[in-house]
Parts: sequence; C-alpha cells; structure tokens
Amino acid sequence: MTAPNIVFFLADDLGWRDIGCYGSPFYETPNIDRLARSGMRFTDAYASCPVCSPTRASILTGKYPATVGVTDWIDWMKGLHPAKGRLIDAPYIDHLPAEEHNLARRLKDAGYQTWHAGKWHVGGEGYRPHEQGFDVNLGGGPNGLPLGGYFSPWHFAGLEGADVPDGTHVDDYLTDRAIDLIRDRDESRPFFLNHWFYLVHTPIEGKDAEIEKYEHKKRALGLDQESPLEEGEPFPTEHKREQRVTRRRFQSDATYASMVQTMDENVGKVLDELERQGIADNTIVVFTSDNGGLSTAEGSPTCNAPLSEGKGWMYEGGTREPLIVRAPGVTAPDSTCTEPVTSPDFYPTLLELAGLDPLPEQHVDGMSFAAALRGEPFTRGAIFWHYPHYGNQGGTPACAIREGDEKLIEFFEDGRLELYDLRADVSEQHDLRAERPERARALHEKLVAWRTEKEAELPEPNPDYQPPADPTADPRV
Repeated sequence: MTAPNIVFFLADDLGWRDIGCYGSPFYETPNIDRLARSGMRFTDAYASCPVCSPTRASILTGKYPATVGVTDWIDWMKGLHPAKGRLIDAPYIDHLPAEEHNLARRLKDAGYQTWHAGKWHVGGEGYRPHEQGFDVNLGGGPNGLPLGGYFSPWHFAGLEGADVPDGTHVDDYLTDRAIDLIRDRDESRPFFLNHWFYLVHTPIEGKDAEIEKYEHKKRALGLDQESPLEEGEPFPTEHKREQRVTRRRFQSDATYASMVQTMDENVGKVLDELERQGIADNTIVVFTSDNGGLSTAEGSPTCNAPLSEGKGWMYEGGTREPLIVRAPGVTAPDSTCTEPVTSPDFYPTLLELAGLDPLPEQHVDGMSFAAALRGEPFTRGAIFWHYPHYGNQGGTPACAIREGDEKLIEFFEDGRLELYDLRADVSEQHDLRAERPERARALHEKLVAWRTEKEAELPEPNPDYQPPADPTADPRV
C-alpha cells in the first residue's frame, strides 16, 4: 500500500455551528456529518486569525500569521492605504513567501501528486498555487471573492474560457474537475488534494430550488414570524467613521442555507469518489474553515451563537472552527477531541500521519496532534493570535492567548485586557480580569513575550486621529 492520500477541505467564512453535527438547528450537512461519524470531531479547534489569508498561509507553512508576516486578508489597495482609526494598521506581507517550504512542497518532495482546487487568496502573479509547489491549479488566483458571482460566466483566475453552461456553480465545477484528477491519478503515487471552497463567502447567492426548500423550512419552523436581525452598537470599520453592527439572532437565512448545502454536496461527491475508487481506507480527510461565520458589521447571513461576534473579531465567533479529521486506521469512528488545536498544527500532523519526517525548521509554531487522533493523551499548550488591523466587520486591532480553559484578549487601542474562562463561559460574557488579576497578569506576560519573540508588527498611533464629538458614538473613546 502506498502512503496515505490527503484531502484537505477548507470552507470560507463557515461558522462553528454552521454544520449539523456542531448543532446547527437550520442548515443541513448530511455528508459532513457522516464524515464526522467516521472520524474525529474537534470541539475547540481554531483558525489562527479571524480573517482568511493569514489562516491559509498558516495552514500551508506551519507558522502563526505573525511569524510568516501575512497578518491580514490580502488586498493590495488596503496595503497601499492602511485602515486608520485611533491607530494605523500594521504593515503585512501580501503573499505567501516563495522561500517557505510549504506543505505542498514538502509532500511533493515525498513523491505526492499535489493538486489545488478553489480559492487561494495568498498571492498573485509569482505566488499562485502552481508557483508554490502544486502540480495543478484549478481556479486558485489572487482574488478572495468570486468576482461576478458564483454562477458562470465567471471572472476567476485560471477559469477563463472554461467551456461550461451559463449558470454553473463554480464550486460544483471545481469539485468535478478535482474528481477527474482523482480518477486520472498515477495510482503508484499518493496524492494531496487541497480543496479550498469559495463557499460560503459573500456574495450570498444560492440555487433557486434550495432557497425555496429552506424558505419553506423557515416557515414550517416559525422562523419567519419575527425579525431575525437586531441592531447593535456602532463600531468603526475600515475607511468608515462607524457602521452599526446588525446581528442575526438565529440561523434562518434561506440563501445562506442553500450555500451550505451546496458545499456539503460537493464534500459528499469527493467522499463518494474515494469509495468508488477503493481508496477511502487509505485517504486522510480533513474538513475545517478559515475563520468564523460572518455575523457582524459587514453582514449577517449566519448566527454564531452561543459564540460571541464573528469574522474579523478576536472573540470566539471569529476564530473557533468546525474541524473533522478522518485518518483510517488512526481515528476511532464518531470520536471527539476537546483539546484546543490551531492552524499551524496541520503541517506537522499531516507529516506524521503520512509517515514522513518532521521539518521543525519550517513548522516552527505547529504541534502535531496525531496523538489525539489516536485517542492518546495530548496537551497542545498555549495558542496565540495576533491581528493588528481594523476589520471590515467592526473588530479593532487586538491579540490574544488561550492556555487551558482561559483566554486573555488585549485590545491595542486602549490596552484593555479581558479574561474569560471558556469552559464555563463560551459566550465570553463574564470578564474575569478583576476576579483573577494574577492569572490575567501571567497570561499577558506570556502574550507579550510571544509577540516579542516573533517580532510581531504592531499598529502605530494615528497622529491625525480626531475623537468624535459624541464619545458614546465610538466605543474606542
């Protein structure tokens, strides 16, 4: 038997509770749920950043975003004109550095066929998948959004001139092409399929039949009897004085539900093909997301409750993710892990599962959680986040540490610290800093020491900042 194949599914902007097996009361994900029943589900898995590009770079390098230098979603205009509030956004790298011996390169060295399908968003010309260790690049370009929408004709890098009927969904098309790669593979060598969906990012567009299905479900559940949206306090966002946060009170958006279903169906198509090819028992499958669900100032198609806030924020709604891993012969069916893990950990974990030597000089921030997959004792230790930017969703520059069940957040604008016990208070409603001052101080010292060691970029004071006349209109004052 050859070394195990690897399929890595990454959703875009999928929230922690947007999957049936994670407790969604509205969305339907039978294929992802069956993957969970055949493998291990993680309750406390984290993206390394509350926005997409840094997490993607982190997965591929085994490094925290602060280490690799990609700390914000890649947007060339934002790089030229950093967001400003009380602070000025820290600088960041707008591509995955070519000198990184990323996961694709490491697996290719070991004889793997390496394929990328879907969203990339960690670099343009010179830094695209086929220039970063992947043999094949299906639809991976510099843009993070499906420009022109999900349905053909598209404006996707690498898909120009694709001969498909108008109205074809891009993730349906990319999944079919990925399945072609599996069918036509060199059977003497293992493969690494890096399947990164464009779903469920904005624009919120779904298939008419599925939207109608979920509109009917919404009515049947009585979710259309009251407004699912509630107005919150105003928050600053990029290049805007303020924008009011509108949060969805419960999961009820029929179009978003149809997008989740389309993503799930495509996961199912790949899983079914692995079975047809007789290779499911020699294929590691990972499913996770790049950041929390969108449920803040930029839009609110989903609800992350009981987690607080969502994409772009340092609270749990911005970083806690669904994570399912099926490693045949390693993971017990329908098992659960409650130990925290994070994005840099995938690199060393996949190497260990593939029987390959680690590359510690590369995955410097990752820790293999293969022991947890085997059901053995595993303790990850502290996890760190560093997001020195203003998010489009209303979040302000911040960093954080989780050690054990406790999480400390430092907000850079005013130096405010907040401490939460996540086991007792997953919604982060009870700030324990005043009750546990010594613990808050110790965690803050570790956080400062970590970012000093990593030479993490920090936002600078904005000398032109003018506080609003009404201090209650801006929570930063």
